[in-house]
Amino acid sequence: MSTERLIYLPLGGAGEIGMNAYVYGYGPEDNERLILVDLGMTFPDMDTTPGVDLIFPDMAWLAERKDRLEAVFITHAHEDHVGAVGHFYSELGAPVYARAFTANIARRKLSEHGFAEDSVTTVSPYPESVEAGPFKVSFVPVSHSIPESSSLLIETPGGRLFHTGDFKIDHQPLVGESFDEALWKDIAKDGIKAMICDSTNVFSKNPGRSESELGGNIEALIKGAERMVVATTFASNVARVRTLAEAGERAGRSICLMGRAMRRMVEASVETGVLSSFPKVVSIEEARDIPRENLMLLVTGSQGERRAASAQLARGKFNGIEMKEGDLFLFSSKTIPGNERGVISIMNQFSEMGVDVFDDNDGFYHVSGHANRPDLEKAQELMEPQMVIPMHGEHRHLRELSKITEAAGRASVVAVNGMMIDLSGNAPRVAEYIETGRRYLDGSTQVGALDGIVRDRIRMALNGHVVVTLIVDEDDTPLGEPWCELMGLPETGRSGAPLVEVLEEDMSQFLGRAKAATLKDDDKIEQELRKIARRTALDEIGKKPEVTVIVSRIA
Repeated sequence: MSTERLIYLPLGGAGEIGMNAYVYGYGPEDNERLILVDLGMTFPDMDTTPGVDLIFPDMAWLAERKDRLEAVFITHAHEDHVGAVGHFYSELGAPVYARAFTANIARRKLSEHGFAEDSVTTVSPYPESVEAGPFKVSFVPVSHSIPESSSLLIETPGGRLFHTGDFKIDHQPLVGESFDEALWKDIAKDGIKAMICDSTNVFSKNPGRSESELGGNIEALIKGAERMVVATTFASNVARVRTLAEAGERAGRSICLMGRAMRRMVEASVETGVLSSFPKVVSIEEARDIPRENLMLLVTGSQGERRAASAQLARGKFNGIEMKEGDLFLFSSKTIPGNERGVISIMNQFSEMGVDVFDDNDGFYHVSGHANRPDLEKAQELMEPQMVIPMHGEHRHLRELSKITEAAGRASVVAVNGMMIDLSGNAPRVAEYIETGRRYLDGSTQVGALDGIVRDRIRMALNGHVVVTLIVDEDDTPLGEPWCELMGLPETGRSGAPLVEVLEEDMSQFLGRAKAATLKDDDKIEQELRKIARRTALDEIGKKPEVTVIVSRIA
């Protein structure tokens, strides 16, 4: 009996949207050679991750086994698939492979962290392949909402795997390759042991729509606008960016790109030949002098990001341009679950300015880049895999696709982050559970989700903060009374007296009756003053604030 096993282990992206990172392994148990598919990130929110800049999957398990990691393969250039490459490159130390457009974006990210651009190898699509230990990996072109997206054919001695990546069935995507059914059938003819499949749109019961269907609707909307038009979409969706720009150009408007990500993606598309043409654009300086009725801005911030162009326009001016009554703002995008609050806030801010806001509620101005349920079923029929493992989705998405798979007579399992799945047999089996989590980019430093930093911020945000200072002389006698500084707390409480005075009085009374042994021990002083501050605050304002006690001794 063979002691080799074939494993699949999601470290991010399974049971959530974003932070995609999938490990495949083949070899002796606990000594498999490994590859990593995608290395993405997600964005924070003020409710659960205040002050954090970016969120990554915790790669500690893989970093501990970096001597077994053969390579990193990036399926496409969306941030949730490539965004963490630069942050973990030195920690993982493995070569990175991607197709030309994705490689261009990956190199820029590595360059930002001081790594050489030759750290990324550009690979041509199937049938070209990359040998990485026991793996032979080919990039299979698929249609998605970004150019040169790929599924991966992963051939191993233990069987052939097909990692769909993000995909849709679109025969006229405008930019990038169309979905090639004949190619999928040709790949499948030699058998597919397991298909690891995108599940994002499994609850959408209608067949997916093509990118080519949008141009007319968008052009009609722009032609009907009387003043300035502003549109936002995912900067990486260069097909949509071009559709918007061409519609604006046909409507007689000058086009201006606003936001670094928007300009960077268009530049990368032109550099790599993904876009053979793009309407002429004007600079921001030129745009300021163009009559509003002749101007169209394409801006970043479709997900409500606070620092993006959309949010800054909603708050006032951005690069000297401001929205005014009668202008039109178009969200040509889908709001990712979790981002609704930020997007709705921007919509309301624009509405208060008298700006007319249009979004995707009617399906006129956006089509998804992910396969809907009928297309997911068709993909399985084309590939005829022995088993299907759902990925890229929340738990409800994974579970629904697994149910559909099993109803079609194929083996499946719901595998969330940290579940190592053994694919060696005729059905997927949970081999073990790996501890997984998140890491935060906090300024320029990575911190663990369990380090307590973000937890402390949330506590301070919820409860406020009190700083207590006490000076003690060489005889262990307090010099004067302790004094307090309040942050994020009301000035007065139930008694009607200033809160700071009530706190200081209660602590002074304690110090006046404290025993000598307590006054000799800084830890005891801190402990007691903290308890008093929290108890008094609870009586006065109904909250227990975070308390920092500083005891200074005069030598």
